[in-house]
Amino acid sequence: MTHPLGVPPAPRRTPLDVEERTRAEETFTTLVARHLVTDGRFRVSADTQEMVELFQQVARRVGDLLQRPVVSYANGRYIVIAFGQEGTPGLAPADA
Repeated sequence: MTHPLGVPPAPRRTPLDVEERTRAEETFTTLVARHLVTDGRFRVSADTQEMVELFQQVARRVGDLLQRPVVSYANGRYIVIAFGQEGTPGLAPADA
């Protein structure tokens, strides 16, 4: 396929295989948990549905690990993971 001069081709994304996704969940769970404990929130670029789903699963695992409610908010560009407040109306946990 040819592209006009000076226009680079769009990057092709390949989905994670099962092993890569499992390793990513484990690694990011530790990282996100550390950030939540020290900073109270974690923000990362998540511009594909696959990445949003990955980090939502990570948020669930972090909540289980820290035994605290954790919420995630995605806007199509970023996902933010933070501690939730128990019983706050309008805030849904990451696994809801």
